[in-house]
Amino acid sequence: MQFRVTIAYLELLRKAIAGNDLKFIAEQLKELHPADIAEIFNDLTIDEAKYLYKQLDDDEAGKVLVEMEDDKREKLLASLTSKQIAEHIDTMASDDAADVIADLPDKVQGEVLSHLEDIEQASDIVDLLNYDENSAGGLMATELVRVHVNDSVRLCVRELRKQAEEVKNIYTIYVVDDNDKLLGLLSLKNLLTTSLNAKVSEVFNPDIIFVKTNTPAEDVAKIMQKYDLVVLPVVDSIGKLVGRITIDDVVDVIREEETEDVQKMGGVSALEEPYMNISFLQMIKKRAGWLIVLFIGESFTATAMSFFEDQIAKAVVLALFVPLIISSGGNTGSQASSLIIRALALGEITITEWWNIIRKEISVGFTLGFILGLIGFLRVAIWSTFVNIYGPHWMLVGITVGISLVGVVLWGNLAGSLLPILLKRMGLDPAVSSAPFVATLVDVTGLVIYFTVAAIILRGILL
Repeated sequence: MQFRVTIAYLELLRKAIAGNDLKFIAEQLKELHPADIAEIFNDLTIDEAKYLYKQLDDDEAGKVLVEMEDDKREKLLASLTSKQIAEHIDTMASDDAADVIADLPDKVQGEVLSHLEDIEQASDIVDLLNYDENSAGGLMATELVRVHVNDSVRLCVRELRKQAEEVKNIYTIYVVDDNDKLLGLLSLKNLLTTSLNAKVSEVFNPDIIFVKTNTPAEDVAKIMQKYDLVVLPVVDSIGKLVGRITIDDVVDVIREEETEDVQKMGGVSALEEPYMNISFLQMIKKRAGWLIVLFIGESFTATAMSFFEDQIAKAVVLALFVPLIISSGGNTGSQASSLIIRALALGEITITEWWNIIRKEISVGFTLGFILGLIGFLRVAIWSTFVNIYGPHWMLVGITVGISLVGVVLWGNLAGSLLPILLKRMGLDPAVSSAPFVATLVDVTGLVIYFTVAAIILRGILL
């Protein structure tokens, strides 16, 4: 059954903490997964979290540290000595340990590493800290099971048993040569069904998918999604096996990338921390920039309307449909932009397919525009049978609205679909062609289309 942190549960814990009821606290914590304990810590004050943290053994404490929110973990670590932190890190996988140490001040990092009992682990952590955190090297763990290609299966089993305690979740065994270059893999199934006297070279699979240490984390996630992998080996520039990436690490990458894209599509600079951890000034800084850009962009709407001041003065009825026209184009552009950005992120389309995308979106945009244009015309026609708001030339007004909607929706659809591709081609993040940005662009150009169509169709009235 999935555990949920409730207000009532937190109150019970707070009373136990205040009353120093260690027996109740121990009973509660021993039944919970480290991720659940971390969730509780995130909802408590830092002093309450420190109290509970002291009740955990080193192994459990290390697991909880990994699961905690960054800001809460940073405050908790600040209350511990370098030696205490090292004791918790000794029980962690190298990738998790590197993530925790990376949040510490440089001086404290060195002190913690000097207190680690396992010198080899300390060396591995130092190596991992040197990689870009958004690369395969920054994601990988160095713990894995490797065997030599000329070993026997019997020796392979012995090696597996020897390393089982150090390696979390053994999915596969990697086969290397004398220089530790990755040659292939041996699945647990093959290991169990093969004679112990057989050579690894006779049963291993040389067809293996791997990534290099400098492969971007986003590309790693795409590869694992595409090939349904739960683990992916990592090699250095000369093909030497240096680590592996497991699916739990990739899930975090996917979540972060999707969160960043959604924020950018909403016209907000990506937030590096959870919403509640962002300060007032940071929030203003993240949002104000885009709002100013969009505000300046929207100001051109007034400029565009000023060019058609005479037409509006002679046919005031045209102004009634301005919100309808620009919102239809903006909504259509936002839809198209969202679909293309998501398709690019999932690898469903590439920028080389731009012409096929244009052809498709022209057809879609024209059809959507025709549907909305027909509704717009019918709206004018139906209203005109009851009221005289559109005057004696209501038919021409309806035609103007209908044709303008076709043009604006078609243009909005093309702009929304092509902007992400153009930005991708320029090496920029397609997510910055956000819905508000596309809507602002289409608002200004949509007015030009609308009043140009009106000037042509209502020419006799406006003269």
